[in-house]
This record gives sequence, structure tokens and C-alpha cells, in this order.
Amino acid sequence: MRLTVSAPAKINLFLDITGKRNDGYHLLSTVMQAVTLCDDVTVITDEDGSGIKVTCSDSEIPCDSSNTAYRAAEEFFAATGIKEQGVTIKIKKRIPSGAGMAGGSTDAAAVLFALNEIFETSLETQELADIAEKIGADVPFCVCGGTMNCSGIGNIMSPLPDMPECSIVVVKPEFKISTAEAYRRSDELGYENPKKSDALISGICNGRVRTVAENLYNRFEDITGSDEIESIKKALTDYGACGAIMTGSGSAVFGLFEDEDEAQDCTKEMKSKYDLVYLCSPCNHGPKEITGGKLFSIFGDDR
Repeated sequence: MRLTVSAPAKINLFLDITGKRNDGYHLLSTVMQAVTLCDDVTVITDEDGSGIKVTCSDSEIPCDSSNTAYRAAEEFFAATGIKEQGVTIKIKKRIPSGAGMAGGSTDAAAVLFALNEIFETSLETQELADIAEKIGADVPFCVCGGTMNCSGIGNIMSPLPDMPECSIVVVKPEFKISTAEAYRRSDELGYENPKKSDALISGICNGRVRTVAENLYNRFEDITGSDEIESIKKALTDYGACGAIMTGSGSAVFGLFEDEDEAQDCTKEMKSKYDLVYLCSPCNHGPKEITGGKLFSIFGDDR
């Protein structure tokens, strides 16, 4: 059987690190938002075959057992008790890697969604999220999508109202930031006086894009200290963004626009300077099956 699923990227509207567990995982306070920039993930099963095979349109992405999509298939079979059979996973990348946009995590979530549909296991969203937690910290969010206030290692999720309508311009500079190195630097600085996300969440709840934009925060920006990140943020606000911030551990930067025309003009201008520039919008769902041009969500409706 064959199923193709769209896998939305995520951005962090707010991100602070509040501590570190004994197992090495970091504790977060973050508001995550799914966006309409998506990878396409095709899962093909063969009951007469064996093993998991991953292919990817981006030659820089590893396609061995270290790939999160590969691990998602392994964890699905382990959790459901279904006898492992031949699985081919084909990933068409649009989400840039090394960007802080959960490109690998959302591909894994898409595999879980697809296998749940193919094998008709009828796992609920929370059950898929429980499997997802074994794969990576961002994968549970990617299973659910939408707008979430998250804590713990990112796995404790509280749904928020849909992000108010806006346009989002994402710029990915050429350099990548090591997530492990970013967390190491964060450990050196300590975790006193964490920031509060109350004002940003209030903006979401009241449908005020500008309030959200004025309260964007990412602790990793202070750690990174990149002049280019600051330059991109300034360019985005100069072109009309209400606010701009780096997402995740970087290096992608996004700006929130109330005016779609300004966002389109900004996208055009930024594309003259950077190769990887994307115009997208908030997305209120996780993985969706692509069938005959129509999208069906994990929730069973057409949200």
C-alpha cells in the first residue's frame, strides 16, 4: 500500500530553557506553531518484503537508521506489535535542514501518521504522540501540529487557540548552528530568571498578531550572538514585519506580517540576497494525507 502525507514545519514563537534533566534532556518553555511549509513523505509497504528503506531528495540527509523517519517506522512496529515488513519511505524535502524548523521531526510524525492509516491501527493522536516521544523532543508536537504551549522536553503540550491570520516570511542563511553546541553554551550561562510567555499567549488568545510579534523570544539568539541573524531580523522588520526572531536553535529567521502584500514584497527582496526564502502562513494541523489534491487531517475532518 502507498500513502503520501504532507508534513508541516514548525516555528518557535517563544523559546526559553528552564533547566536540564539528569538524562541530559533540557527542560523548555516554548510556544510552537505549525506552518504551511511542508515536506511530502510517501510511505510504501510490502507485506512480502523486509526491512526499512529511506530515500530523500536532499542528498545531505542521511538515509540510514539514524534518520528520524526510519526510527519512526521502527518505533511504530515495536509499539503496535505488528510484524515488521518491507517499508519504503520517500521524502521530498522543502523544509531546509539545520534551520530549527523540525524538518526531521515532522517527517517522522508523517511516517507515524501514514503507518497508522495503512495498518488501520486507529491509534489516537495522544497514542501517536507517546510513540513520537521515543523518537525526538519535537516529534510529539509535529504529530499534533497547530499552536501549542509546551513544557517538559517539549512533550507536555497544551493546545492554544489558532494563531491569528498572518503571513510569515522565513529566511534561512547558508550557515547552520549545532543544536548540541547551542545547548552546551546555554548550560554554561545557567537557567536563572526564565522569561514568561504570558504576553505572547495573550496575543494569540485575543487574535492580535502585533502583540504576538512584539513578544517573540528565543534564548538561543543570545547564545548564538550572530551578526547575520540580527541583520536578517532588521531587514524583515524594515520591510514591514511586526516582529522577527530566530526559530529553534537556528539558523532560520522568520518575520510576522499583518499585510500580505508587504510579506510578498519582502519575500521578493530577500530572495535577491538569500537562496532559501519562504512565504508561508500558520497551519492548524499536523500531518495530512494527500489524496486527489484534497487534504485529510489526523483529526478526521478537513481543518
